[in-house]
Amino acid sequence: MDNHTAMPMFLLWGFSSFPELQHPLFVLIFFAHMTILAANVSIMVAIKLSHNLHTPMYFFLCGLSLSETCTTMVIIPRMLADLLSETKTISLPECATQMFFFFGLGANNCFILAAMSYDRYTAIHSPLHYPVLMTRKICLQQMLASFLLGILISLCIVCIIFNLSFCDSKTIQHFFCDIAPVVSLACDYAFLQKMALLAFTAFVLVGSFILIMISYVFIACTVVKMPSAKGRYKAFSTCSSHLTVVCIHYGFASFVYLRPKNKDSFSEDMLMAVTYTVLTPLLNPIVYSLRNREMQAALRKVLGNANRFIAQSVTNRAMDL
Repeated sequence: MDNHTAMPMFLLWGFSSFPELQHPLFVLIFFAHMTILAANVSIMVAIKLSHNLHTPMYFFLCGLSLSETCTTMVIIPRMLADLLSETKTISLPECATQMFFFFGLGANNCFILAAMSYDRYTAIHSPLHYPVLMTRKICLQQMLASFLLGILISLCIVCIIFNLSFCDSKTIQHFFCDIAPVVSLACDYAFLQKMALLAFTAFVLVGSFILIMISYVFIACTVVKMPSAKGRYKAFSTCSSHLTVVCIHYGFASFVYLRPKNKDSFSEDMLMAVTYTVLTPLLNPIVYSLRNREMQAALRKVLGNANRFIAQSVTNRAMDL
């Protein structure tokens, strides 16, 4: 990657304007991160161990939980370290790597959500052909395509940004290497690069959202034709968790990446970034577990087995002593 800048390091300004809040924020974000990891790992383990959850819907949910866990691991550990650090510096290669994985995994999340909406449409519109239309091979192909497309788009974004020439200023007004704060430091950020970055982000967010909405239009058309109210309620209830997560995910992400940018908006974007890097991954497993009885039963089984294992381990250790 061609690096035209002479400065070896960036400064992640982050929450440096609020020094009195950095330790409380560390505690709050640390416990939120632990909760995110525990919740998403519990969902993945529950799906893996419960044979009745070995369906396409839960396969995609497992993939989404894994992708969101990896996304938070790209951002939150570094954020926690910077909250306790005095330097808060990040090298150019580290910044590019963080941006690459964050946007690659973020785009992957969007495409998985689109695949999940197609899965719901297929299950409701063609229940008899559903096992043929959504085989395990097809689900794996969709998951792999989501990942590869996300990585490819992220690579294009990173190549555009880090082939720019950076000016003397090296302070990123953010707690991670996000697009707008980094390109604001470039001296030769022209209209062409701006349109290219907007096209890539719009393709990920708007493109996948349009696919989701098309699926839900067809779902709604199918459901309203159902003769029984019970059937309509059951069909809509299977989509409620996914639709809730879509609204949360796309609402916050669109606010940050699709609205016009200026330097005065960076502080707002940083607050919204805390929401979609910490709150959204925390809410997603909660939404799916609270609104899904099968998932609740599987999680209770996993937690019960974990408690018994811990109790047995403690008992055996006490007997050995």
